[in-house]
Amino acid sequence: MLRPKFVRLAGILSAGVALSLALSACSDAGDGNTLKIGFMGDLTGENSGIVIPPRDGAKLAIDEYNATNPEKKIELVEYDSQGKEEQATSLVRKATTQDKVVGLIGPAFSGESKAAGPLLERAKVPSISPSATNPDLATNDWKYWHRVVANDSDQGPGIVDFLVKAKSPKKAFVVSDDQDYSVGLADAAAAAFQAKGVTVETNKFEQDESDYSTTVNAARAANPDVIFFGGYYKQGGRLLKQLRDGGVTALFASGDGSLDAQLVSGAGEAAAEGAVLGCPCNIPFGDVEGELNDFKTKFKKATGNDPAIYASEGYDAATLFINAIKDGNTDKDSINKYLSTADLKGVSKEIKFKANGEPEDNAIFVYEVIDGALASLGPAAEAKLVG
Repeated sequence: MLRPKFVRLAGILSAGVALSLALSACSDAGDGNTLKIGFMGDLTGENSGIVIPPRDGAKLAIDEYNATNPEKKIELVEYDSQGKEEQATSLVRKATTQDKVVGLIGPAFSGESKAAGPLLERAKVPSISPSATNPDLATNDWKYWHRVVANDSDQGPGIVDFLVKAKSPKKAFVVSDDQDYSVGLADAAAAAFQAKGVTVETNKFEQDESDYSTTVNAARAANPDVIFFGGYYKQGGRLLKQLRDGGVTALFASGDGSLDAQLVSGAGEAAAEGAVLGCPCNIPFGDVEGELNDFKTKFKKATGNDPAIYASEGYDAATLFINAIKDGNTDKDSINKYLSTADLKGVSKEIKFKANGEPEDNAIFVYEVIDGALASLGPAAEAKLVG
């Protein structure tokens, strides 16, 4: 009599475990009517000012979709990597195995994208970065990776072309810190200056340094016509202040990583005045028209803030996933297949992907600090300095 009781009890326990596992699996994948899209980037760290705007743009797009599509909802799951590679890889594992996202917007930065890319590829999770610009990311033969912005091989030369046209420099001083993004952008700019016949001196400091006196002294000795910094606004603002305090008056230029009001606050308005920032991003500063103006109005209403760097690109990245889902694609592979042929007339620009995940449109836009605030000068090919 004991054996049948034991067998029955074991059967009940096995059924309970199976039911528990089944419920857990359903919980991980959503309730059947909800798909999870992740957003990964630095949301609380020192460079969060570059990442919060695209997060807000993505959230706006998904909130708009959910308001009018009651049958199939999208949940935006946020992953705060703080821009750290080891944190990004840990979060990718959670996103792909526990949360079971069907797509990821991000990672936002190049270093974390490099670290997370192989994991996303193995998990076959399509990703679209609104802001990672290192050229090497497109050379890994990743089939699930995409970005909506031009890379640094386009950004560096695009900014340099503008600077040469605007200032006809004879000598450039190119600086970076030791982050992947910073080195890549600085190298691209240095090569572009040299190709234009401009003499180039280079300098590099460690990311966590705070005293740039060695770099300032080297810049003063070089006496350049223009200084190009390939890096983020925290280091850029500090560098710009120390350059001006050290008597270096050459035009200061940088790329998308420095395109934030915190560059101005970090350097001080007087030191930052006239600084030139380039970006493969279309920020609706001032008067704009069409869909970009509509986006600006909606973004301000939803967040209380004007769109900043990569806000429109975050919105477009989310819209690509939304359109894939609207088209009936609800699993990772079908979404990725949809992205390979997608053609989106986005708010930032028209977006189509090459086979390697790069966008076909590699436009670069130029901004200048005027009266203590960032102002758009338009596409680099058409822009003119105000100051």
